[in-house]
Amino acid sequence: MKKIIRVRVLECYRLEVAFDDGVIGIVDLAELAGKGVFLYWNEPGAFSEVRIGSSGELAWGDTVDLCPDSLYLRVTGKKPEEIYPALLNEPAHA
Repeated sequence: MKKIIRVRVLECYRLEVAFDDGVIGIVDLAELAGKGVFLYWNEPGAFSEVRIGSSGELAWGDTVDLCPDSLYLRVTGKKPEEIYPALLNEPAHA
């Protein structure tokens, strides 16, 4: 599992994130803002209150958290099996 070690808030619901393996990139979360639990970000200053949780995830209060692995995939453009090769050996279940 990847962990976020640093986060910096940018404009327009974007974040610069740094991971424990040295990867740094920008993730654009604008398409989530205002939808479902992400409605919370529309409150003044709420998006800027991002913090890194104990498992390396991004969290906003007790309302929203985002998995570091999914953010890593967004930043790198990689597929899950490229990061976790063991997934190639797992049978698919429908």
